[in-house]
Amino acid sequence: MANENLKKAKREKNDEFYTQYVDIQKEVSAYLEYDPDVFRNKIVYCNADDPFESNFFKYFVLNFNRFGLKQLITTSYKPSPIANTQLKLFVEDKPPKKPQGRPKVTANKFIINEVKDFDGDGEFNLKDIALQLKDNKNNEWSPLKKDGDFRSEECVNLLKQSDIVVTNPPFSLFREYVKQIFEYKKKFIVIGNKNAVTNKKIFPLFENNKMWVGTTSYNKDILFIAPSNADLSKKPKTAIRVVDGITYLRSPSVWFTNIDHGRRHLPLSLMTMEDNIKFSKHKEIRGSQYKKYDNYDAIEIPFTDAIPSDYNGIMGVPVSFLDKYNPDQFDILGSTQRGCHDKVPDTKKYDDYREVRQNGEKTGSSGGKTNENGNLLGNDGKKNYFINNEGRIIQSTYSRIFIRHKKK
Repeated sequence: MANENLKKAKREKNDEFYTQYVDIQKEVSAYLEYDPDVFRNKIVYCNADDPFESNFFKYFVLNFNRFGLKQLITTSYKPSPIANTQLKLFVEDKPPKKPQGRPKVTANKFIINEVKDFDGDGEFNLKDIALQLKDNKNNEWSPLKKDGDFRSEECVNLLKQSDIVVTNPPFSLFREYVKQIFEYKKKFIVIGNKNAVTNKKIFPLFENNKMWVGTTSYNKDILFIAPSNADLSKKPKTAIRVVDGITYLRSPSVWFTNIDHGRRHLPLSLMTMEDNIKFSKHKEIRGSQYKKYDNYDAIEIPFTDAIPSDYNGIMGVPVSFLDKYNPDQFDILGSTQRGCHDKVPDTKKYDDYREVRQNGEKTGSSGGKTNENGNLLGNDGKKNYFINNEGRIIQSTYSRIFIRHKKK
């Protein structure tokens, strides 16, 4: 499976997308607001970023002195699909000659040890970095021996030297990427697909408060820059946006981290269960009782702001709850699906049920399809349902995270 994932990642390399500078700036600024010294005397490693194209490199090199970085390391896969076009690092039309010049087909390694106003014009910018790299005095610019895979020996050795990893890693290898970060006990701020949250290998990290979402809203997708050679033919038209000649792809992605920030300590303001039933803005809640799952000893909370402040039992909340999760206010106990619910075991299986569309047609799937989902009795008239020979009907909810108010 790992080899197949690697092949998939390589096949998709020409469909690579780049994080916007403004999104990096917005996310990282929030950590600095909470702790101005979060990067001071630290080695930051961007281990999935071509220095010529990565806005991660651009952001950290331009803020090297302000953050008080000890060192900035950037490595890339080979070859670069849009080499030397996004950042326009060099003042000249072509890079310097070897050995100081940029390798044509190999991956690159930049190690920044010092940033200063090199040309004496009174300001620091990428031109100064280019001059420093070409003179090869304080910083290192060299090819990697292999293709720059984050799992390669030379990249792992660089990882061992670092303190904080900040990048947009390959989504198809995200589970393996996170595993490596924790294996080497590194701090990180990385982007991943929202679906990664409920992965059976990833979710326990949230449950045990070893990993959490960043400061950018979970409910917003991230707009990535698409290179000119990207194949967007299979992407939904609604996900593609062109602004001032630049093509962007909207992706259901989110920032993940294990670095503290102020947002995760903000208490979520909640109403009592009685007040929710009386005054909730959600028609599913207002005027009715909270529903209990058919197969879990927990109640269904379809909206984070509908969590009752006075309910002491287990609640199933949307995955977007992680955006508001305060570890001082709630305990995470598990998640529906994928076996991530040892503390909240399912009490029923649906193997003897069958799936039916709203028009009455059978889909051909058995009820085993909905085992470990959060299931509610009844038919809402909107989506497929499951029915057994006695006519008993249940419907699945979306993925849910099980939580409970922290005991005081």
